[in-house]
Amino acid sequence: MDHKPPDDEQLPHTYTLFTPGTATAPKVCRDFVRSALGAEGLGWLADTAAICTSELVTNVHLHVGGEVHVRLAVEREQVRVAVYDGGGAPGRPVPRRAAVGDLGGRGLFLVTALADGCGVTAARPGTGVWFTLGRRGASHGGGGGG
Repeated sequence: MDHKPPDDEQLPHTYTLFTPGTATAPKVCRDFVRSALGAEGLGWLADTAAICTSELVTNVHLHVGGEVHVRLAVEREQVRVAVYDGGGAPGRPVPRRAAVGDLGGRGLFLVTALADGCGVTAARPGTGVWFTLGRRGASHGGGGGG
């Protein structure tokens, strides 16, 4: 159940989680994002945010390893979630269209389809991939997808 929304005058509110990039990391990070959004009175964004977060954290687990850093910021107009890896993967992640028979390769494409905005940023060490979901104008029955 959602709690009373915080006073917008106090925004942004930032939540941070560090976790090992193990097979359990996607669930831990999904639960973290759901909990933070529920506490902020934004539970109606939780499903979309959890799916996008899970996809990004899974990419760290599969392609980079090491520690995962999740940062969720509740701002006046949007929620921004960034997932940082510890470095070690060659190049920058880019969305692609997976072929019908491919078992993977849909994560970043899914994030671009569900989020209102997304991108990649350099971090030291590693890479950060972020997405945003709008707080206003979305129905309370769904996510912020765009």
